[in-house]
Amino acid sequence: MSRTCELTAKAVMSGNNVSHANNKSKRRFLPNLVNVTLISEALNQNVRLRISANALRSVEHRGGLDAFLAKADAKELSQRARLLKKQIAKKLAEQPAA
Repeated sequence: MSRTCELTAKAVMSGNNVSHANNKSKRRFLPNLVNVTLISEALNQNVRLRISANALRSVEHRGGLDAFLAKADAKELSQRARLLKKQIAKKLAEQPAA
């Protein structure tokens, strides 16, 4: 499993540890990933995702998983999130017709 957020594509970054003597050694900056279960109101089901804490705040700010995915760019999403976005869009398109 890669260390990448499934919603925002936030991934591992590399950089240097710099000592007081200005010695540099390589290090990795890991994203703060958490396993969460989010509720999709359009699909009426729970969705388990591994997302960053920052993405979780963004989802809450935008009003839930459905609203976040509707506004998100498909290029940044994981394969599972793209599939969810399509399913949600299809379900929402069917609702006014019914």
